[in-house]
Amino acid sequence: MMDKRVHELLNQQINKELYSAYLYLDFSNYFSRVGLDGFANWYMIQAQEERDHAMLFYQYLQNENQVVTLDAVAKPDKVFDCHMDVLKAGLEHEEYVTSLIHDIYSAAHDVRDYRAMQFLDWFVKEQGEEETNANDLISKMELFGSDPKGLYMLNSELAARVYTAPSLVL
Repeated sequence: MMDKRVHELLNQQINKELYSAYLYLDFSNYFSRVGLDGFANWYMIQAQEERDHAMLFYQYLQNENQVVTLDAVAKPDKVFDCHMDVLKAGLEHEEYVTSLIHDIYSAAHDVRDYRAMQFLDWFVKEQGEEETNANDLISKMELFGSDPKGLYMLNSELAARVYTAPSLVL
């Protein structure tokens, strides 16, 4: 039987991941409006990853014979004045998600829920990659974003990103 607190946190994470998808769709929308289709593509793929993460939590709970309760997904409410604001909001959000994953992991550890901990190991690693990617985007924008040719090249680089589904086996 899964610990009640671990179950609640895992279930809440479904909603948090779906919110992340909405947030990244909003980021994609921002970049589409300003004509940076490569950035828009990058965040569209981020949104797909977050939807898949939600489904991994959903499937894990179902595999553990736990009830899944779906909540309403909040509307993103950030307004951006510049491209860098979006990128910094992305990093801030990834750091927040990392803290959520760590909280679930800690709760699972406290009750010795080794299956949940093993499941979460992939997300711990994934969040490290997500934070690195967000930091890299900020660094590249700082280096090249003020130069139109550099921004064009960065936008082209991000346009080449393709979606790959997570390889986590449940």
